[in-house]
Amino acid sequence: MELAMASAIGILTAGGIYLLLRARSFDVILGLTLLSYATNLLIFSAGRLFVGKAPVLREGVAPTLDHYVDPLPQALVLTAIVIAFAMTAVTLVMAIRSRGDNLSDHVDGRRNDPASAAPQPVAASDAGGGSAASQGGDA
Repeated sequence: MELAMASAIGILTAGGIYLLLRARSFDVILGLTLLSYATNLLIFSAGRLFVGKAPVLREGVAPTLDHYVDPLPQALVLTAIVIAFAMTAVTLVMAIRSRGDNLSDHVDGRRNDPASAAPQPVAASDAGGGSAASQGGDA
């Protein structure tokens, strides 16, 4: 069981780091989510992995760790799930807003086409400030 849990944590961590390095908003959000899942599994496994043991006290059973699982990691994981869900919602809203403002989902705000990276030349008619009608004057 420990090998399966360690493998799952390692795969989630590797996938999360790979997605974080992609520099696209949606990939970064998925990478953070995978890293939060890996962290939750790591916290959960810190309470020792047992099958069939109760996390709360029962009558007639001695209150020792031989009969129970530590409930603290379970409570921490439940709290971390709620916090991760809220932070994912916040980062999604920020990514959607950034995409709307920048017309790109790149984390730096760059566009996908190479033509937009080069500075655009200014036309001679626009260099003087435009026409009087565009400046709001009465010509």
